[in-house]
Amino acid sequence: MSTQQPSYDRAGEAGKYVDPEIMQELLSMRSSIDNIDAALIHLLAERFKATQRVGMLKARHRLPPSDPQREKNQIARLKQLAANAELDPDFAEKFLNFIIEEVIRHHQAISASEDGTPAPRETTAQQDPHAPFDWAADS
Repeated sequence: MSTQQPSYDRAGEAGKYVDPEIMQELLSMRSSIDNIDAALIHLLAERFKATQRVGMLKARHRLPPSDPQREKNQIARLKQLAANAELDPDFAEKFLNFIIEEVIRHHQAISASEDGTPAPRETTAQQDPHAPFDWAADS
């Protein structure tokens, strides 16, 4: 073990009261968490870059910003992955719903700016929420 006193800035309040050896172990664990957090941010950035490309494609072809069936399938798939990874599936669902809401918001903004109109034109899916996409409309 290092005899170097841990930095109180990295240790937080605990650094003032915890044995230096225990503090080193805590800082090591926190360092791993910090690395994972950085990786998560980079992965989310890559995911949003990909969904931005999807949003531009949807806007160009006047597709709806959301695809409820895909979202439902993704949530079910990721809840199963979470369960397999021993992560709370309900937490995974909440997290994915948060991401999906943000992606849809981005897609709506892209769609509004893509053709200069405030909102995309009405599609068959908007007229009848149970109808599949009207792929031939506005081509």
